[in-house]
Amino acid sequence: MFALPTLGSSILQSLNGSINAVWVGRFLGEDALAATSNANLVMFLMFAGVFGFGMAATILVGQSMGRRDIDGARRVMGSAIGMFVLLAVLIAIMGWIYAPALLHLLDTGPIVFPLALDYLRVIFLGMPPSFLAVLLMMGLRGTGDSMTPLWFMGLGAVIDVGLNPVMILGLGPAPRLGIAGSAMATLAANYISLVALIAYIQARDLSMRLRGAEWRYLWPDPKLLKVIVLKGFPMGLQMLVMSLSALTVIGLVNREGVSTTAAYGITSQLWTYIQMPALALGGAVSAMAAQNIGAGKWDRVARIARSGVWMNVLLTGAMVVALTLVDRQVLGLFLPKGGDALPIARHIHLVVSWSFVLFGITLVLSGVVRANGAVLVPLMILFITAIPVRLGIAITFLPRFGADAIWWSFPAGSVASLVLTVAYYRWGKWRDIRLMAPIVAAESEERTLADGEPGGRLHPSG
Repeated sequence: MFALPTLGSSILQSLNGSINAVWVGRFLGEDALAATSNANLVMFLMFAGVFGFGMAATILVGQSMGRRDIDGARRVMGSAIGMFVLLAVLIAIMGWIYAPALLHLLDTGPIVFPLALDYLRVIFLGMPPSFLAVLLMMGLRGTGDSMTPLWFMGLGAVIDVGLNPVMILGLGPAPRLGIAGSAMATLAANYISLVALIAYIQARDLSMRLRGAEWRYLWPDPKLLKVIVLKGFPMGLQMLVMSLSALTVIGLVNREGVSTTAAYGITSQLWTYIQMPALALGGAVSAMAAQNIGAGKWDRVARIARSGVWMNVLLTGAMVVALTLVDRQVLGLFLPKGGDALPIARHIHLVVSWSFVLFGITLVLSGVVRANGAVLVPLMILFITAIPVRLGIAITFLPRFGADAIWWSFPAGSVASLVLTVAYYRWGKWRDIRLMAPIVAAESEERTLADGEPGGRLHPSG
């Protein structure tokens, strides 16, 4: 139940992007759509770089909540917000200045370049509210509230989708901005949803709200900042390793011809939805495990891990079976009947899709060990399975087995990742790791005894 709203948020994000792509493609054409694709790749890399810091803050918040240390959770979020504001403003300024260089680095074509530049620069201006909204939503999940992020993710998506045609075409009093209008719609949605989210947190007196002297927590605490950076950097690197692996695989697939590339592109779209339950469960077990680690209830941590594994097998397995039974119909929505790409896509799906059940188990167990600050070993496991195992198998056997070497490298990587992760979960030293949180709790205890709010700390989180 805790994971379902997070799953809903992921679906909303995907639908938001898909609908906006429809607006851009229908109203502005293929060149504009290609421009947004180039710009969105840059934005994904930006978010990958800061995602880990948000996860680290969420873990610290969860452990503080498990100890009933509300003041400690607010200190963590205050430091994280202060850091994110500085980081996001810096990225926005540098992104505006160096957007042309980034697009040149991606080898953006001359026709697409001016469109992508207009779009990307406006998107960079929306980075501060976007970063802060993501951080606040992750923090709320760390406190045990996964419904509030869903509502405000929905608000932002509705505003973004609704404003896109208005700003692109200049409907009503709005100016006709073309592709920049699509970015302006996203920017407006980001700011409106962020302001509404902050107002809601303050008005409902949620655990993360800051009042009075607590506003000084926005000045980053060096000790907390050190933990967030040291634990967050490896988690951000995991996203970058996955991106590097994906880009390399695309390069290998492109060599197999247009039909294979089209088939792989469509099956990749399906895999996005297949992986959503596991990603949501991974986030849920991480937040729940962090709270129970903070409370010292290790028996419940083990139960959370087992429940998450079985729920992943059920949900991800059901997704795989359902899509396999109707794969011809689903893939036929994107690919023409009678073409070469459709049978290739069905073959790719049959070879690869079942391995996401194994990958989901890895995500759940990684979420549990990450809840205690164990981030280096999961990064090493991901690197080993993504680069030497998956890419190694694909490149080594490609000359002999053709494209099948690429497809079978996915299950091989999933099996290797599962074996290594289970071994680390069972016999690794991740349970012995100690974060900064207990020290923060000790520091905040003096303040709690002096001017705490016992009634306020008992309020439910959502």
